[in-house]
Amino acid sequence: MRNWVLPEYIEDILPPQACRIESLRAQLLELFRVHGYELVMPPLLEYTESLLTGTGHDMDLRTFKLVDQLSGRTMGLRADITPQVARIDAHLLNREGVTRLCYCGSVLHTLPAGLTSTREPLQIGAEIYGHSGIESDLEIQRLLGQALKRCKLSGVRLDIGHVAVFRELAQRGGVGPELEADLFAALQAKDASALRALTKRLDKATRGAILLLPELYGGREVIARARRELPKYAGIARALADLQALTATQEVPVSIDLADLRGYHYHSGVAFAAYCDRLPNAIALGGRYDGVGKAFGRARPATGFTLYLLELARLAPPALAPGGIRAPRTSDPALDAAVARLRAAGEVVIQELPGHQNEGDEGRCARKLVKLKGTWQVRKI
Repeated sequence: MRNWVLPEYIEDILPPQACRIESLRAQLLELFRVHGYELVMPPLLEYTESLLTGTGHDMDLRTFKLVDQLSGRTMGLRADITPQVARIDAHLLNREGVTRLCYCGSVLHTLPAGLTSTREPLQIGAEIYGHSGIESDLEIQRLLGQALKRCKLSGVRLDIGHVAVFRELAQRGGVGPELEADLFAALQAKDASALRALTKRLDKATRGAILLLPELYGGREVIARARRELPKYAGIARALADLQALTATQEVPVSIDLADLRGYHYHSGVAFAAYCDRLPNAIALGGRYDGVGKAFGRARPATGFTLYLLELARLAPPALAPGGIRAPRTSDPALDAAVARLRAAGEVVIQELPGHQNEGDEGRCARKLVKLKGTWQVRKI
């Protein structure tokens, strides 16, 4: 076997793409910073008891596990950073008021999320802890909109759902855990025949409402239809009111999907996904997950989103750069001063090494430093 071959769905990031990723990372973290979000850097590796707390069975299956040689305990390579940030808020910062945190780092998945997905996504995101009102959900979604705008993507749209609708129907209808799991899978697959078979023994109102959920997909008019045709339960009414408020001021096209239970075992309220042209997978996921910090001793209300930076960098238009500057290697102090000034201004200056006259060309140099009338000046090659 060739020793340079990487595992499937794992890739190297080469200079042009790495430069684009780093540029986007810096822009987005600065956007978060000026909105009051503090940067945290959780570890890549944790004990599974902490890493998988409150995340559900799906995250357990996606997590690489190994044995710690020091303690003998099972450790996991993180598959999602959000639970780690929740731990930091609940156990380390231990603040009473609202806390805004952001992060950026790699995660590892045992299996890719899709045919074009990597098993080493680069996540960047923002979270609000300590506020349970719709205002924090609005802030998070607006921040996501600004982040996507910075990336200059085309055809951005937002799909929004609310897990409380199905959860309320299941509880009121006396649906047991096993049947609830089967209904969840059928709704995710939009499998109408499976739904009809699974709901046969439910009461008429519950069965009719669950069968209706896959049809409750579309624009803001879906909310009005749901209010007319779903049972008048308090939990459903609150969920629809939240969706009404969240979709009223969106700057991007919005779709409502009441059968989308993405993160059902993880989210506690609204859940959303962002999409754009040229990519079938979501480029951002988010929502409310008030119970995620409970296992850490503080069940703080929380809402946030995660963006997938590698996908964003592939889709974002490349930044136009003037190219590097090639400089000769001499003992002239004036040249050293000119090179230092250019680098301080952010220019890439590559000084030639003996025997490698083409080095500047490999660095994509479009300009060079030449001495004209006693001063070093930049000129086009």
